[in-house]
Amino acid sequence: MEIIRSREFTANKAWGAKDIANMNGVTTRLHWTDKPYIWHVNDGEEVFAVLHGVVNMFYKQNGEVNSIILNAGDIFFASVGTEHVAHPQGEARILVIEREGSI
Repeated sequence: MEIIRSREFTANKAWGAKDIANMNGVTTRLHWTDKPYIWHVNDGEEVFAVLHGVVNMFYKQNGEVNSIILNAGDIFFASVGTEHVAHPQGEARILVIEREGSI
């Protein structure tokens, strides 16, 4: 058992993570960041939940770039093949659930 105070979590670099669980090849990780990630497509599906902060999530749909502002409590689900990139607005803490080894 472990209690994690997500608002207190920091990392020594952007997108640094605390591994919380690996359940049969599906990982749950807490990320801290203050910088954008890179455009990517995950190896499987991804659940991206903003716990603290604001994130501008860019994603491609039908060849067009779209974006949505995600606030604390908002969840972005990237289905298989969804190209996306997260741009935090200041510091953000994000819970990511995805297949082990995914980008």
